[in-house]
Amino acid sequence: MSPQERENRLLLRARDAVERDYAQPLDVPALARIAHVSPSHFTRRFKAAFGETPHRYLQRRRIERAMALLRDTPAPVTDVALLVGFNSLGTFSRTFAGILGVSPSEYRRRVRQVAAPVCFTKSWMRPASRVVSEKHAVVDPP
Repeated sequence: MSPQERENRLLLRARDAVERDYAQPLDVPALARIAHVSPSHFTRRFKAAFGETPHRYLQRRRIERAMALLRDTPAPVTDVALLVGFNSLGTFSRTFAGILGVSPSEYRRRVRQVAAPVCFTKSWMRPASRVVSEKHAVVDPP
């Protein structure tokens, strides 16, 4: 195995940890340890490989899960924030609004459940590429 393949495998292992343990306290140094590199090198290589920093990837993963909970459950916004790994409702709301452009409560009011397979719904409603329109539907950004 080449050094590049080894590095890619370790980066994938760290990304898998985010996917699996997104609700746990994760930070760049912990993820860098999984990849066996320094935090600064890890951040550079992760961004080069996946197009965003590890911290932003973690935030987006948490917001994706929060979107599903807000859409599919009656859980209070505060409980959703804690379930997806945020320690503060303020930080959760600010991050949610920064990624989606609306507050968690507004998102819940606007969005409707989609009658589609979960794999399709997850892909279609990814916050990095989709926004909620005024007509209560999820659409491509202008």
